[in-house]
Amino acid sequence: MTAEPVQEPRTAPGCAAVPSAVLDGPVSHAISRVSRLHRIAAGRVLRELGLHPGQEFLMMHLWDSGAVRQSELIKAVGLDPSTVTKMLQRLEHAGHVRRRPDPSDRRASLVEATETSCGLLVEVRRAWGELEGQTLDGLDDTERAELARLLGKVEAALWTELARGGDAGCGAASKASDPCS
Repeated sequence: MTAEPVQEPRTAPGCAAVPSAVLDGPVSHAISRVSRLHRIAAGRVLRELGLHPGQEFLMMHLWDSGAVRQSELIKAVGLDPSTVTKMLQRLEHAGHVRRRPDPSDRRASLVEATETSCGLLVEVRRAWGELEGQTLDGLDDTERAELARLLGKVEAALWTELARGGDAGCGAASKASDPCS
C-alpha cells in the first residue's frame, strides 16, 4: 500500500501557511480569516460605544424598520432566539430599545428603537465608517468597487444555496417609522 504524497501547504506573502485541509477551498479559507479579523476590528470600535458585536445589526434593523415583532427581528438577523433575547435585554437596559406587547396579538412582543438611541445611530455610522477605512486601507476606489461587487455575487450565491435548503432568513425590511427623524 502506497501512501499519497503530502502536498506542501501554500503560503501567501506575509501570511501563515494555508493548512493542507483547505487546499481545495483557498477562497473560503481566506473569507473565513478576513471575516474573523473584521469581527475583531468591529468589536474594538463597537466596544467604545458600549455595544457587543452583533447588537449593531439589531439596532440597524430597528432604525430602518421601526417597531417589529421580536420573532421577525430574530428572522431578520438570522440568530438564535435566545441570543437575540439576551441582546435585547442588554440594549433595553442601556435604554436603546423598548419592548411592548403587540396590540394585535398580546402573545407577541414589539421591539423598537428609542429616541435616545438616535445618538447611538450617529456613533454606529461613524464607527462603521472607521471600520470601512481600516478594512479597505490600501485599496483604490476601483478596487473597493470591484471588491464590493464580487462580495455581492458571493453573498447572492450563498443566499441561493441557503434558500434551497429552506434556511434563508433574509427579512425584507420596510422603511416604517424612523425614531430619529
